[in-house]
Amino acid sequence: MKILVTGSNGQLGHEMRNVLEQQMPGISLYTDKEELDLTDGKALEAFVIDNDITHIVNCAAYTNVDLAEDEKLECASLNVTAVKNIANAADANGAKVIHISTDYVFDGTAHRPYKESDKVNPISQYGTTKRTGETALIALAPESIIIRTAWLYSPYGKNFVKTILKLSKEQDELRVVCDQIGTPTYARDLAEAIVKILKCHQWVAGIYHFTDEGACSWYDFAKAILRIDGNRKCNVTPILSEDYPHAAPRPYYAVLDRTRIKATYGVTIPHWEESLQKCMEIL
Repeated sequence: MKILVTGSNGQLGHEMRNVLEQQMPGISLYTDKEELDLTDGKALEAFVIDNDITHIVNCAAYTNVDLAEDEKLECASLNVTAVKNIANAADANGAKVIHISTDYVFDGTAHRPYKESDKVNPISQYGTTKRTGETALIALAPESIIIRTAWLYSPYGKNFVKTILKLSKEQDELRVVCDQIGTPTYARDLAEAIVKILKCHQWVAGIYHFTDEGACSWYDFAKAILRIDGNRKCNVTPILSEDYPHAAPRPYYAVLDRTRIKATYGVTIPHWEESLQKCMEIL
């Protein structure tokens, strides 16, 4: 087995490196855009063949949801074209693909956790390109595994947890949206689930949902961060989405049903508050 992890400098890529080097040392290669341009199909295929890659875990993506509304070509290049190239490169060497997608493929109008079989209806450029990437991968490499996740955070890169911690030390009050519901997901937990799939004797292709357990609003998430941090000086005030406008619309409800990945791969998932505590101990 030889594993290629793309987007290795991102939140999930960093955690994939940590978990793989701990559980499956010496069999993985880690690349980011500086080392390997995923939009260059020929270069990617040559890299996969030359290094005899058997599995590709694609953590690379264009994830700036608001900027994507203006940078449509750049967003599509990484979220669609690169995914097609990964599928073709995998096919050229007989490799399997695990691709990371998002809750943004849904419109957020549901009132129960989204199942993998539920109708998709992205409402932003980011969500649209991620869904197009999904369909392209399924068409070109039908034996691939797609994992949708949401509200990802870690000790690495930019994320909500680090932003709240920083702002809470600079301001006396934070205004945080209370009418968008989802599940904070520690990237380490997702990385461990992916590695469990890689180590499993079975390979069941298809779409899976993974987040930590439970659900909350961004406001609840912020309150939990400050509670764990012991910050009693900064006040968190709940506001509505209309009071905090974005260039790109957000799904109001982004909770994903995790039943399939737990049943198929025996993945154990912690509650989001437990994982938040672990992450913040590192921070």
